[in-house]
Order: sequence, then structure tokens, then C-alpha cells
Amino acid sequence: MTTSHTFKRVWLITGASRGIGAKIAAAALANGDAVVATARDANSVTQRFGTQPALLAVSLDVTNEAQGIAVAKAAIEHFGRIDVLVNNAGFGLLGAVEEASADEVRRVYETNVFGLLNITRAVLPYMRAARSGHVINLSSVGGYASGPGFGVYCSTKFAVEGLSEALHAELAPVGVKVTVVEPGYFRTEFLEGNSLVESPSTIADYDSTAGEVRKIAKAVTLNQPGDPDKLAQAMIILVEAKKAPLRLPMGSDCVAAIEAKNAFVADELQTWREVSVSTDY
Repeated sequence: MTTSHTFKRVWLITGASRGIGAKIAAAALANGDAVVATARDANSVTQRFGTQPALLAVSLDVTNEAQGIAVAKAAIEHFGRIDVLVNNAGFGLLGAVEEASADEVRRVYETNVFGLLNITRAVLPYMRAARSGHVINLSSVGGYASGPGFGVYCSTKFAVEGLSEALHAELAPVGVKVTVVEPGYFRTEFLEGNSLVESPSTIADYDSTAGEVRKIAKAVTLNQPGDPDKLAQAMIILVEAKKAPLRLPMGSDCVAAIEAKNAFVADELQTWREVSVSTDY
């Protein structure tokens, strides 16, 4: 077992071989922390980061509950503790809600929701025993405000937000923090083939809504406004904060989307308030 006291903290990051997960892993390592970096193929992690005492690369399919339990155990055996869990593994589904097949919907939920739950359940017993830790769940601007073309994907992130809110309240008494991070559009490979599945089925009635979003996604890929290196540095600030937020939006586009939705909800609530409150006994 590696002596854990030489590292400021120990991270377990899912989906750490590329994209935002890899950026967070790199920032943590540069900060003097240790990282248990997981990916479907551990070789992809070592190809990116090499071998170093602060890094434990592990193969993990988050949809496999037994693998999740084994990875958490391996992290404890190697580093002695898990201070930060980053549930980052996930992928998108592009297309109108009606265009998505049952199998496509099921697969995105298996990774984005059930996979997140698998790893969280595997890690929490160790954090609760230590009366310390920080669970960070990667959501999205789409976890706060949904839109055409990404309805199914956004619904998985809405689920992540709901789970995170409950976990935040349930774990606070035992000293474990929970934050849901909501990135806007960042310049990663997310809109590329490995991270985004496009429903092959198309329905003409959605050409002006979800169909337009399909076109826009192709146009903006690798030209998004967010800087993933700055997001990774913000994650270091987050874990070092004495009081962690429940939600942390990332990117000016995400902040603008949240403000717009809050204003819309407030206006609609006021417009329909009389009908809403009229239903009490």
C-alpha cells in the first residue's frame, strides 16, 4: 500500500482518459494529489499520464456494479482513503425525444444515472466511515434547463441533480460534502462520436427544433466557449473550499441559462399563482 499521508487528497475520477475527466485528473496530479483514474481501458489512462506514484489507473465499466465495488476497494488498499469522488463518466444522446429508441434511452440511463449510482454506493461506505469526503457529480447546463434535441440526455442530468440534492442533505450530518457541477459548452470532445450518440431515426416534424440542434451541434464542436483547463482549476478551488456549494455552474453560458430559466419559472409561477393555490382544501 502506498503511504497516503504524502498526498494532500486522493481522488477517484471516472471517465478520466479524455475530456473533462482527464483535465481534472491532470489538475489534481499537478496539485500534489493522488488520483485513481478509471476508464473502460486502463491503458488509455497510462498512455495519457504515464506511470507515477500518485496515479492508479484502473479499468472500469461504471454500469458493472461489481467492478465499481472492486475499484473502490483497490483505491483504499492502494492509497488508504478516498477524499474526492468525481462521477464524470457519461455520454450524450442527440435527437428529439420521440426519435430516440427504447434501447438508446436505456443505454444512456445505464451509464449516466445507474452507473453514477453504482460508483457512489461503492465509495460512500468508506467516506462515511472516515466522516469525511466530497462527492462531485458532473451534471450539465442541461441538468438545469432542458431543450429540444437533448431531451433524453437532459433528463438523465435532471436525475443526477435530484439525486445530488438528496445526497447533499443525507450526507451532511456525517461530514461528507456533495456538489453537482454544471458545465456549459466546453471545448472538449463531448460533441464528437465517442461522447455523443445521434439517434439515426429522424422525423420531419422536428426539423425546425431538434433537427436544427443536430446541425448546430456539428457546427460548434471544438469551438465551444468554455476552457476545460480553467474548469479543472475551478475543481481544485471547489475541493479546497471550507463550505462547498450544492450547485456549481461552469461557464458564462451556463450562468446565463440558469438566470433565464429562473426568470421564466418566476414569471410563470406568478401568472398561474391564483390557479395553483386554489387547489388547497
